[in-house]
Amino acid sequence: MPESQRPRSKRGKRPSRGHRGGGAGSLTSPEPLRPRRRRRIKLSRILFIGAATIVAILVIASFALASIPGGVGQRASGGATGIVEGVGTPQLPMSTANHIDGQRLEYSTVPPTSGDHWSTPAFCGFYDLELPDEQIVHNMEHGNIIISYNLPDQAKVEELKQLVTNLSGWNLWGIARPYTKIPEGTVAMSAWGVLDSFQGINEERIKTFFETYGGNQLSRETARLRRGIPCTTAG
Repeated sequence: MPESQRPRSKRGKRPSRGHRGGGAGSLTSPEPLRPRRRRRIKLSRILFIGAATIVAILVIASFALASIPGGVGQRASGGATGIVEGVGTPQLPMSTANHIDGQRLEYSTVPPTSGDHWSTPAFCGFYDLELPDEQIVHNMEHGNIIISYNLPDQAKVEELKQLVTNLSGWNLWGIARPYTKIPEGTVAMSAWGVLDSFQGINEERIKTFFETYGGNQLSRETARLRRGIPCTTAG
């Protein structure tokens, strides 16, 4: 029988490309990988959108906090961003401002305007007892205003008390204390890095100093003022 008419053996029949086995050396159709790839792309898009949403929320929240009275980044009532010319005299800050408890310290100005201090500040208020320098320096670091007075006349003390306790924001930023290290009849106002002192009770200078610096904390790194910490709680 001619060879062209002989029946072909099934064993020798070559399988079609669509029916080849899935062995290690066989070709595999790319079709099953496409759904998996689409899932990866979809997941990447979801993660990207989620991250962008979180960033947007954080940006909006930062603007909202800045607009709240007393919030982060808000200036004090005077709007000062640094020491204002004509409002007190700038003082060179001391080289360190560490917390050092249980020690009496020496300061470069009287009353002090910077330096190391105790770790616990004083509460807001008008005092008839002399608070330690080491304590009120911490208050100044927080943006509090310290009024030190040496007034032998009790009527003058009452006059000063009436004036300062009626200042806007006094219950948040103000501390007054008797202070024997300054001459008799003197009132001294101090904030971090700035000092103003005068004889008697000068209403205009007291109000101007307090409104300019009250609630503003001088940054030692940038020499600019930022929002401080109220003295309503000592800590």
